[in-house]
Formats: sequence, structure tokens, C-alpha cells
Amino acid sequence: MDDDNDNSEYPARYRAVPSGRASRLGAFGRLAGGVAGGLIGEGARRFARGERPTMRDLLLTPANARRLTDQLSHLRGAAMKLGQMISMDAGDMLPPELAAIMATLRSQAHRMPPAQLRDVLNVEWGKDWRTRFERFNATPIAAASIGQVHRAVLPDGRELAIKVQYPGVRESIDSDVDNVATLLRISGLLPKELEIGPLLEEAKRQLHDEADYEREAAQMTRYAQMLAGDPRYLVPRPHEPLTTARVLTMDFIESEPVETLETAPSDTRDRAMAELIALVLRELFEFGVMQTDPNFANYRIEPETGKLVLLDFGATRDVAPAVAESYRGLLAAGLAEDRDAVRAAALNAGFIAPAVVDDHREALDRMIDIVVTEMNRDGPFDFGDRAFVSVLREQGMDMAADRATWHIPPVDTLFVQRKISGTALLAARFKARVDVRALARPYVSQSTG
Repeated sequence: MDDDNDNSEYPARYRAVPSGRASRLGAFGRLAGGVAGGLIGEGARRFARGERPTMRDLLLTPANARRLTDQLSHLRGAAMKLGQMISMDAGDMLPPELAAIMATLRSQAHRMPPAQLRDVLNVEWGKDWRTRFERFNATPIAAASIGQVHRAVLPDGRELAIKVQYPGVRESIDSDVDNVATLLRISGLLPKELEIGPLLEEAKRQLHDEADYEREAAQMTRYAQMLAGDPRYLVPRPHEPLTTARVLTMDFIESEPVETLETAPSDTRDRAMAELIALVLRELFEFGVMQTDPNFANYRIEPETGKLVLLDFGATRDVAPAVAESYRGLLAAGLAEDRDAVRAAALNAGFIAPAVVDDHREALDRMIDIVVTEMNRDGPFDFGDRAFVSVLREQGMDMAADRATWHIPPVDTLFVQRKISGTALLAARFKARVDVRALARPYVSQSTG
């Protein structure tokens, strides 16, 4: 078995997780103090140059972004998870230099020191846990917001991937969410008029689900059964004897990050994205259940076969029939090029508030026209052609300046939309060309309305 001190490959990335309430609160305090200090210093520099920066300009500096990413990477848990969500959902709205810094949250986290890892496994498996393995590599092969992954081999030769939850993560979820929300509030990035209470409560519930590894094992099995026989996808199976609420043990599948497809031939990139989009449509309209975390790390590629390996089912949620029908209505209206119906469907689904229609009808209709025109162009949809995105951003930013119309969609819809938007973001990264209309049209004709 590998030595517990085998950490030479990542000497700078090991950092103990602050697991106590006081230590985590102190970390948030230091973060707030650092951001405030950076704000004052940046403000003084800009005023000295004769500039009159806004509070948003002073807060969203690369230095403050680095402070945020470093501290959230240290805290891990719900704090880092929320940072990942912000970095992905902000999309094209963040300045490029800030987006690049924040994007590190989607793939990087500090690793537990070997002694802390050993303590966690002693609690979950008992102090004799090493005897259960032929080999256990104490150096993690991946580290994320809630846990880190290790590779191991059983005496019978079965290779396993073992996800070990960071200590204190589950106990700190509620306070972490509240602390991040407070930071956003005092920063002025969230308007007081926006009621985020229900969203925060739902975020806490979702994160508690994600921190329950026995639940995730059940969802993994569920997906493996739903996709059984489909040659396009691979889903690992959990190893129940070594799975607990804080340790998830599953088959190890030799694979590569999905991002390796960026340098693949165009037809390979197009095929992979078509398969991912087809899966999202099946989740929404057939399965009635969706893995709602669009983090790119949740997809990998089996090199020999090109199959998509699906990972991380902690964010799996049931999709309410009404939510599926709202998307079906939007697709039907868009494919029919009925712009009035698109507006009505978006309003009915809760994507936009009535105030947007009342106060920004002209800008909204221009955005709808752009989207409908793009989705009905001849041939495959070119996700790499982002020319229309800048136009949508311009219109959207003008509308967003009116904070009185800010609106949070229903939470069930919001989590589904995160998956759809994240999938489109990956397709754009690959510059994929996919006949989305052909994939979607069969579901539009199945309307139960």
C-alpha cells in the first residue's frame, strides 16, 4: 500500500480544512477584511489618477478575486461550491481577467494533509481500514469543493475511486451559505430589493443532499440503470461495503478530462456535444430527473472508446412535470418562430418578471428575436459563433441596470437552467456544431398541454 506521506507531487496544495465553526467564521472575517482593505487601496489609487470608480469597479478587481478564490479554496465545502456557481453562472458578464481567476474554483482545491485524511477514514472505516486494500494511494487524483478522490485496489484486483468528504463540510453548510450571502449583500453586488431567502434555503437543501454520499450512491445506481444498454455513456457503480455518508466508493474508470476534446477533430467534438445535449433532453423530458451541476469535471472521456464517463450525482434532482412542460412550450414556440408565444412562455415559466415586459418590452423583444433567429438558422447550430452573445449581453446589461426588475426564477427551474446553460458553455468552448433542432423536435411533438 502507498505511504501516507506520498505527497511530494503536490507539496504546495496541501492545507488542512478548517472544520470548526469558529475557525470558518474567522476565515470569512479575514476575507471580508482583505476585500475591504483592497477596496480602500484601489480606491485611493484610482482617485489619485483622477478617476471616479463605482463601488462595483472597486470590488471586482483581480486582487480581490484572487483573495476570494484563495480563501474559498481553503474553506472548501459550501463556501467554495457557491463560488463555483457564481463563476460559472456569471458567464460572459464578468471581465475576462476576473472570469479567468474565478474559473480556477471549478477545478482547484487544496488537499487535506495525509494526517487529516487518515483521521477521517479512521472514523468512517475503523482504524484497521488499510487491511481492506491491496493498495491505497494517499495522494488524491482530484480535489473539489466537498471532497477529494483517491485511487485504490482491492485484494481481488478491483480498482476503485474513493471520494472522501472534507471534515466539517456537512456541519458548516448553513453558516457558509449565510456568510457568502452576507458578503454579497454588504458588497452591494446584490440589491436589497432582490429577495434571495428562498434561493438560499434551497441552496442549503441541495448542498446537504450533495454532502450525503449514500444518497449520491443511490442516484449513481439510478443513472446506471436508466442508461444501461446505451453505448454512448459509462456510469461507475458504487461499492456499497465501503460507502458511508461521508465516503463514496465506486468503480475506477480510466478516463481523461472532457476538456481534452478541445484539440480533437471537429467531428469528434460535435459528436460528444450532441451526446451531452441529447442526455440533457432525456433528463428533462424522459427521465424526470437531472444531474444539475454543469461543472466540466463531471464529464470525462474513455480514450479507447470515446464514451462519455458521467461522474458526480450529488446534485441530482427530480424535475417537476410542470417545469418540463414549460421548457417544452418554450421550445415549441421558438421552433415555430412565434415570438409572442416565446415571450408568453418565458413569462409563464418565471424566467422573466412581469415588470420586464412592462418596462423593457422593446429590449426584451429584440433579445427574443435574436434567439429565435439563431435557433432557426439552416444547418447545425454553431456554438462557436458567439457574435450574437455580445448583442444579447448589451441588451441584458441595459435591462439589468434597472434593479427594480431583477428577478429570481422558481428554484426548480433555476437548477434545470444551470445545467442547460453550463452545457451550452461547454459546447461554446468546443466550438461544436450540433443539430439541436433535430434533437429537440421529437420532444416538442410530445406536449401533454
